[in-house]
Amino acid sequence: MIDSQTLFLFMSSALLLALSPGPDNLFVLAQSSQYGRWAGLVVTFGLCTGLVGHTLAVAFGLAALVRDSAAAFMALKTAGAVYLLYLAWQAWRAGVASGQVEVPALSSKALYLRGIIMNLTNPKVSLFFLAFLPQFADPRRGSISLQFMVLGLLFILATLLVFGALSFLAGGFGERFRRSQSVLRLVNRAASVLFVALALKLAFSER
Repeated sequence: MIDSQTLFLFMSSALLLALSPGPDNLFVLAQSSQYGRWAGLVVTFGLCTGLVGHTLAVAFGLAALVRDSAAAFMALKTAGAVYLLYLAWQAWRAGVASGQVEVPALSSKALYLRGIIMNLTNPKVSLFFLAFLPQFADPRRGSISLQFMVLGLLFILATLLVFGALSFLAGGFGERFRRSQSVLRLVNRAASVLFVALALKLAFSER
């Protein structure tokens, strides 16, 4: 099995990567600001569930298919961009129909699914895992698939810790902002613009 020094190095790297600005943590910040701390945590659980899927894909070779198939990569990328544009439209229209600025209530299930879809439709996560995890695995220490799964679980733990903290902080600020209609409108519009930017970045990114 993987030695403790390698595990410590991997965990340190995973924490730093989770802290670096990217689509997932920006998504958590936006959802926490709009819907509150609990919403951010539920979205984080969804994102981490998606990471389980990416970990299994790398462990059992499915990520290599996405890497080698331009059609599969494009299909996932397009689905992710379309979903982000849908979320952008929802955020932009929040409260418009009734003439009031409001945040429509979302169930925990809906928020959880948002996190899963956001993560699984980003093929770059699988490609990142495919490039990152093997650097910390050693065939001499047993099953590579098992080592990948252990490393994936550690990465998920790091994500939970960092994104959970982001949810708590952004949710606290958002709670204050949501008391003002003008600021709430700004938060909703900012979230919409962010989702559009993430969609464009995903759609026009290369491998």
